[in-house]
Amino acid sequence: MKRNLIYFMGVFIISVASCSFTNKTFNNPEKDKLLIELVSYVLEKGHFDPKDINDDFSEHVFENFINDLDPFKRLFLESDIKEFEKYRFKIDDQIKKSEITFFNVVYNRMNKRQEEAKSIYKDVLAIPFNYKTDETISVDYKSQPYATSKSELAEKWRKQLKFSTLDDYAYMIDEEKKKKEKDDSYEMKSLDEIEKETREKTTGIFDEYFYSLKDVKRKDVFSQYVNAIVEEFDPHTNYLAPRDKEAFDTRISGKYHGIGARLQKRFDAVKITEVISGGPVWRDKKIVAGDQILKVAQGDEEPVEISNMSIDDAIKLIKGPKGTEVRLTLKRIDGTIEVIPVIRDVVELEESYAKSSVVKKGNRKFGIINLPQFYVDFDDYKERNAATDVAKEITRLKSEGMEGLVLDLRGNGGGSLKTVVDMGGLFIENGPIVQVRSTGREKEVLNDEDKRIQWDGPLVILVDEFSASASEILAAAMQDYKRAIVIGSKQTYGKGTVQNVIDLNRFLSGDHDFGNVGALKVTTQKFYRINGGSTQLEGVKSDIAVPDRYSYIDIGEKDQENPLPWDKIAPANYEPWDGYIDYESTIAKSKGRMATNSQLALIDENAKWVKEQSDDNDYSLNYETFKAERDENDKRADYFKKIRDYKTNLSFSSLPYELELFKNDNVLKERRERWYEDLAKDVYVEEAINVLEDLQINNIRRGKVAGIKG
Repeated sequence: MKRNLIYFMGVFIISVASCSFTNKTFNNPEKDKLLIELVSYVLEKGHFDPKDINDDFSEHVFENFINDLDPFKRLFLESDIKEFEKYRFKIDDQIKKSEITFFNVVYNRMNKRQEEAKSIYKDVLAIPFNYKTDETISVDYKSQPYATSKSELAEKWRKQLKFSTLDDYAYMIDEEKKKKEKDDSYEMKSLDEIEKETREKTTGIFDEYFYSLKDVKRKDVFSQYVNAIVEEFDPHTNYLAPRDKEAFDTRISGKYHGIGARLQKRFDAVKITEVISGGPVWRDKKIVAGDQILKVAQGDEEPVEISNMSIDDAIKLIKGPKGTEVRLTLKRIDGTIEVIPVIRDVVELEESYAKSSVVKKGNRKFGIINLPQFYVDFDDYKERNAATDVAKEITRLKSEGMEGLVLDLRGNGGGSLKTVVDMGGLFIENGPIVQVRSTGREKEVLNDEDKRIQWDGPLVILVDEFSASASEILAAAMQDYKRAIVIGSKQTYGKGTVQNVIDLNRFLSGDHDFGNVGALKVTTQKFYRINGGSTQLEGVKSDIAVPDRYSYIDIGEKDQENPLPWDKIAPANYEPWDGYIDYESTIAKSKGRMATNSQLALIDENAKWVKEQSDDNDYSLNYETFKAERDENDKRADYFKKIRDYKTNLSFSSLPYELELFKNDNVLKERRERWYEDLAKDVYVEEAINVLEDLQINNIRRGKVAGIKG
C-alpha cells in the first residue's frame, strides 16, 4: 500500500487513495460470484495477517453464517442442518472457485422456513396461554439443539411467544390493581381479558416483524454471507454494501446531504419521527414529527409512491445533493394531504460533534469537553473535524478562565488517526503520538510537528470499556508522556488495529452493469504506543481505575472472535512531559479518595448484580413464580436507583456562543440542559475535577512553552 494514506480506527474505515494491487481485472458475469472473487483477492493481497482458506476456515464460516440467520434456533430444523453438513468443509473450495452453492441452498431453505414460521406464530397466538403451568424457558440459545420436527419447532415458538407476552401480562395486572386502589368503583379487567389483550399485542408485534421481512432482499442476505467470510480474518474486517458505506460516511463525518429528518417505517407507513436541529426541515418549520410521507418527487418530476418501498430505498429518494429540490407528499396527523417542497442542504448531526461546558467548583472554573468520536470529512480535511473543533472549544474555555481540562472519551469508539495526531499536538510541544506497522515493513512514527501548544494546563482524560482505537491512541500517548492522568475502567476496549476501506468498484471495467458493488474494510496495520506496547487486547490501563456498570461484563476486543494477538515493538524517541510537579502524588491521593467513596462502592455492587442478571438464562413461564422473581429484581433495581440520586457540588454552564444559539434552538438548549443534569450526578467527572485541583503546574516549565496554537 502507498504510504500517503489517511487512517481510520474503531468502528470507522478509510478511503484508500490507491492500491498497489489494482492491476488485476475482474469480469465474472454473475455479480455475486464476482463479489466473492473481488473480496478474496483483496483479503489475500491487503490484509495485515492473511488467513489460509482451508477446512477450518470453511467450518467457521458454515457455523457463523447459519447462526447469523437463525440465532434463536426457531427457523431451521435439525434435518436442514444435516442437509447443509455436506458443505461444512467445502466452503473454502467454493470461495476459491467463486462458487456460491452453499449460500443458495441455505438462502432458499431460509425463505421456505420463514414462510412456515408465519403460520406457526399465528397458530400459537390464536390459543390462550396458561400461566398456571409450571414450565421454564432457557435463553441460552447457543447451547440449545435445533428442533427435530415441526411440532418441536412449534413448541419452541410457543414458549418464546409466551415469554414475550408474560411480562406485559404481569405489568397489566399490576396496573389494573393500581387503578382499583385509586378508585374503588373501577371495574378491573378479568384475567382472561388481560391474557387476550396482551396476546393480541404480541401478535401485532410479530405481524409487523414478519411484514418487514419483505423488505429484506437477497442481496442483503448475501452481504451477511460475505461478512461471515471476511470476519474470519478479524473482527474489524467487514464487507460494506453500498448503503452501509453511505451510512459510514455519515457517521465518520457527522453530516450528510438531505432534508434533516429521521424516518421510521411501520407496515406501509413511512413517518417522520424526528426533525434534526439546524436542517432544512427544521428551518422551514413546515414539516413536523408524525407526518407520513406518501410520495417523493425530484423537483418538477412525477412523484413516486413509497409505501411499497423498503425504508432504505425511500431514504435514497429523499436524500440528494445540496441545493436540489425534493417535493414530499405528506399526510398530516389530522388526515389532510399536502405537498411540501424542501431544498436539500448539508445536515450536521450535532450529537456526533464535540461539546463543552464550563465547570464551576466554588470560586474555581474548569472545563470539560465531551468527544463522541474522532470525526472527519472524507473529501476535505479542512472542513469540520474533531481536532479543530476541540481546539476551538479549548480557546473558548480558556477565555472563560478555565484552570484545568477534562477530556471525556467515554463511549468514543474511534475515528480518524490524523485527528488523533493533531489533537495530541494540542497538549504537547512536539513529538511522536503513535507508531504504525504494516506486514513486512518498517514501523512508521506519526509525529506532532507543531511546537505550539493549545493547552498547557492540568489535563484529565476519562475513559471506559467502550473507549476504543483512536481514543486509546490519544489516552495512551498522553499517559506515556505523563501529560494527562487517565481515569476510568480498569482497561479500555483493546483495539490496536488500523482499517482501510477499499472501493471494490475500482477493480471493475466501465462496461459492466452491476451498479455499485460496495467496499471492503480491511485490517491493514497495527498501531503501537510510543512506549512500544500495543493496545491490542490489553487496551489502556487507567492511572486511576474505578468501577462502573460493566466492570464484570465481558466487553472488549479480547471477547470478540478472531482478534489479532498482542505484541510490542521498540519504543519511539520521546521525552516525558515535565510540566507537573506532583503527578504521582496526585494519582495516589485520588486512589485514596476512590477507595472510600460510597458512590463507587454502590456502583461496584450494582455491577456485580448486573453480571448475575446477565448470567441468568432460565426464566419461569408460570405467572406466580415469574412475578415473585420480577418483584425481587424490582426491589434490587429500586435499591440501585440511589446511584442516580447522587449529587456533586459542581455546576455546569454553556459558553457564550451556545447561549446565542439557544435563542433560536430550543432542542439544542434542552439537550445541553439534560447533559448538565447528568454531569452534575457524575462521580467520575467529580473526581476528575478533584484531580485537576490537585495537579500543580511547574511554572518554570510553563515559561518555556513555545507558543499557543490558535
